[in-house]
Amino acid sequence: MFKTTERVYYEDTDAGGVVYHANYLKFMERCRSEWLASLGFSVGALQDQQSIIFAVRSADIDFVAPARLMDTLTVSCEILHIGKVKLLLEQKIYNQEDLLCSAKIKLATLEKTSFKLTTIPDVISTKLLATSNKPIM
Repeated sequence: MFKTTERVYYEDTDAGGVVYHANYLKFMERCRSEWLASLGFSVGALQDQQSIIFAVRSADIDFVAPARLMDTLTVSCEILHIGKVKLLLEQKIYNQEDLLCSAKIKLATLEKTSFKLTTIPDVISTKLLATSNKPIM
């Protein structure tokens, strides 16, 4: 499981002083980008060198408790399933030990110019398999 931290700034909050619901997706996106970078794949390089992008196909989010201004959040990312063209991830956001939000995020691998589904390149799927215990299906 990969983890990052995020600080909640004023721009992240709504009129009620809590993190606006859409911003949880931004925190998760940053975590996924950092996760890929930790595996040696920058998002920009994937586009330029592999001609692929990982696009969110669906997001099933459960909001449990609010995050507030200046909280330091822990955001996690874990592979649940590796397919030939899709990844299913579980992402969670915590404040200290308290779960604030959890989500199942389905990513589709797209060719960067046509936006058509394409297989995950072997160099990437091999690295993903090495860091998880999930078989390709």
